[in-house]
Amino acid sequence: MRLVHSASLAVLAVAMGGVPALAQETDSAVVVVIGKRENLENIAGSASTIETEDLEKARVFTVNEALRQAPGVFPRDEEGLGLRPNIGIRGLSPTRSSEVLLLEDGLPLTYGPYGDNATYSHPPLRRFERIEILKGASQIRFGPHTVGGVVNYISPRAPSDFGGDLYVAGGELGYGELAGSMGGEVAGFRLLGHASATVFDGIRENHDLAFQDYSLRAEREIAPGHDLILRGAMNREDSQVSYSGLTQAEFEADPFANPFPNDRFETQRYTSAISHGWTLTDDLRLTTSAYALYFNRDWWRQSSNSSQRPSGPTCGGMANISTTCGTEGRLREYHQYGVESRLNWYGALLGADAGIETGARWHTERQRRFQVNATTPTGRTGAIVENNTRTADAVSGFVVANLDYGALGISPGVRVESIAFERLNGLNGARGSVDLTEVIPGLGLTYAIDPSLVLYAGVHRGFSPPRAEDVVSNTGGVVELDAERSVNWELGLRGAPIDGLDIDIAAYVMDFENQIVPASVAGGVGATLTSAGETRHSGVESSIRYSLRDAGIMAVDDLYLRTALTWVGAAEYAGQRFSNISGFGATSVTGNRLPYAPEWIASLAVGYGFGAWLNLQAEVQYTGEMFTDDLNTIAPTANGQRGLIGDATVLNLTANWTPGDGAIAYFATVKNATDEVYIVDRSRGILPGAPRMVQAGISLKY
Repeated sequence: MRLVHSASLAVLAVAMGGVPALAQETDSAVVVVIGKRENLENIAGSASTIETEDLEKARVFTVNEALRQAPGVFPRDEEGLGLRPNIGIRGLSPTRSSEVLLLEDGLPLTYGPYGDNATYSHPPLRRFERIEILKGASQIRFGPHTVGGVVNYISPRAPSDFGGDLYVAGGELGYGELAGSMGGEVAGFRLLGHASATVFDGIRENHDLAFQDYSLRAEREIAPGHDLILRGAMNREDSQVSYSGLTQAEFEADPFANPFPNDRFETQRYTSAISHGWTLTDDLRLTTSAYALYFNRDWWRQSSNSSQRPSGPTCGGMANISTTCGTEGRLREYHQYGVESRLNWYGALLGADAGIETGARWHTERQRRFQVNATTPTGRTGAIVENNTRTADAVSGFVVANLDYGALGISPGVRVESIAFERLNGLNGARGSVDLTEVIPGLGLTYAIDPSLVLYAGVHRGFSPPRAEDVVSNTGGVVELDAERSVNWELGLRGAPIDGLDIDIAAYVMDFENQIVPASVAGGVGATLTSAGETRHSGVESSIRYSLRDAGIMAVDDLYLRTALTWVGAAEYAGQRFSNISGFGATSVTGNRLPYAPEWIASLAVGYGFGAWLNLQAEVQYTGEMFTDDLNTIAPTANGQRGLIGDATVLNLTANWTPGDGAIAYFATVKNATDEVYIVDRSRGILPGAPRMVQAGISLKY
């Protein structure tokens, strides 16, 4: 399916405005979710940033590795390159990052945030310069998902002076990466172009990956008080990636095996954006944006999970996997368009210095889904067994106020989402539709204990809409599946109590009146969803940074520490609940732990900087054990889809050498230095974590 529509490439966007109290720091058309790290003290909720310096010191390989630096975040690996991230927050399911709102410079990163918020493709990390993670009540400025949090990837601004950078790296398992950018002012526009290409043999056999990404950004002040940003990007993937994991016996024989050499995964993704910022007065600013996205995914596979061995009625067994066994084509096409305006006002209100942000959005998205069953391993035609068109049309609006009373800050707000779903079965003509409207209030507070410590607290409504396919059946009927709703609380302390030390610690509770989970987690990510009823998440997350140089103890060199710790004390079925595992429908799982919610997640990095020319860093990333089904099964099942996943400790070592003026940096890394063999997922069979990999490269700035 290669039906690229020109309209998808013509419309342009950047979507979100800034935090009202912070937006005055930038041009009016620039996206601000958090901004500089020092702005965190103004956020009425838990938040963190991963800066360029953090990414370079660790020389992160994937976005999953990068997000491990943020507390409360659990990124689960899949294919080893981070192209399909599975991000969970505070014990929520990480599968396809469906409980997280992913943004790129404020633009929705996923291609179906309202109708199917699943991530099957992700831009390369090298395109971005920093990452912002926003949780708590502040996230209601964004939507539609306000349950877990917001992850916003920030790309560099276009420069006025000519310059650029080059990144070249290679390593074991056939890894090779080339990325570069170039920019400057041309004909009154500040331009920045970026291109990257990555190849990798993958962490399993028969898993070659190839990915290319290209983007262009143009910025200009078109008149006094009027700023314009234009952006466009495209990327392609052509990989040999299987969907199925391993059975228990297959994993024990070879944890990195893949018995399906004929599987293919191909994507095209095009995004485009235009944003106009208008500074009406010093106290009033309007940002209007439009955006479009086209995504095409063809996944041809001979097995969808480890219980499907092998596929096709004429197959006759695994020995014939490359001869008489057929293949299934799961073909997807997504279109997405939207327009949004945000108005920021600054002044005095209710006896306080105030900032008010209000906005409205129109958004539409369409999915076209086909399944074609071919009779040969590499066939691309055959019986059409699915032909679905699914649409989601949404209108939303919000208003958030920041009231500054000196030491006390109050941030009330409300968001409204109204969504209409429709599904058309092209095989029998059945059509059905349903709509929902949700009011999402929130309240955040900050209190400056002293100039170096801020106490923050918040409460807000958590909301995630169901997928279109889960509320409208294939026969046109309406399924009684409520939206996901929760009440989320948090209390935290953030600041720098002494020179060189930064801390942020937060306790949280998420009470779900209805959490949506797969009817059987072991059924894989495509399983039908169901209402889990009442669930409860609670715990504590913290981050600590300490630098002897910043503390004034060391003048030139630096010994530093960075930690991110998450304790998910509770992630459990709270209401009356019976198992969805086949054959266990009468077994109560009330009080059991939710699947894929490890109790402990930790990242600890210790580094030593020899002036500005050499930096050595060791980082330990720990993931605690976790259950994989609602029965909390411990012993692994034969198909590998259920059973306890043990804890894992991964050690990463990095060296950066920057001679001379710092324009050139040489680096070397050892990922998983102890070569630990561990499991990351069982949902559709066992998937292993990445083995030890040695990598090296050069980074050049000019």
